[in-house]
Amino acid sequence: MRLALLADLHANREALEACLAHARACGATDYAFLGDLVGYGAEPGWVVDCVRAYAAAGAVVVQGNHDLSAVVGPRPSMVDEARAGVTWTRRQLDAAQLAFLETLPLTARREDRLFVHANTWAPDGWAYVQARADAVRCLQAATQRHVFVGHVHEPQLYYLSGTGKSGEFTPEPGAPIPVPAHRRWLAIPGSVGQPRDGNPAACWAMLDGEGPTLTFHRVPYDHEAAAAKVRAAGLPERLAQRLVDGR
Repeated sequence: MRLALLADLHANREALEACLAHARACGATDYAFLGDLVGYGAEPGWVVDCVRAYAAAGAVVVQGNHDLSAVVGPRPSMVDEARAGVTWTRRQLDAAQLAFLETLPLTARREDRLFVHANTWAPDGWAYVQARADAVRCLQAATQRHVFVGHVHEPQLYYLSGTGKSGEFTPEPGAPIPVPAHRRWLAIPGSVGQPRDGNPAACWAMLDGEGPTLTFHRVPYDHEAAAAKVRAAGLPERLAQRLVDGR
């Protein structure tokens, strides 16, 4: 089993196409999409249809906060640029696409793996896993060996041992990290569609059941073309510039 983990696609077709092509080249056999298929980017309909096709073929897909907002409207806590993105996105999606987003689960379980967009202790509250203490809380609220989370937009890996010892890694792209069974693991693959660590290259990760190992990847793509589409759609300039500078 080689499981491709993709989070925070944010309606960025160019980034998603690049990551899926790279995953296929790396031998991915299974796929999981960790929420926020839409929001911010210029091609929500295409991205939803693409992920819907993967779901029909057996992929795991969970709901993110932007997916829910596309259905019910912007949340009061959203900043102006996110609110503008949600409002615009809602007008681009048809009834079937909105229904797909609405019916996505907050969490999904496959064997000893748990998938969620934000966190495990209150997945509908959308709090972030931003530090080791959050990751430990997340792992303690779950029972699975591997927990996969999106929402943060920056790659990170945490672990918790049977004795309560915790730790973290900032992954090096392309370098397999052993994730042995004597520890429990929480992986954040980073964002496909809107990285925020200063590197505009798209993020995804691969869990390889042989070993097992987890490898984080960065995939350059035509972010200038994606940014141009954001501008052409009339979305806030900040959303276009984020794709260019990775922040």
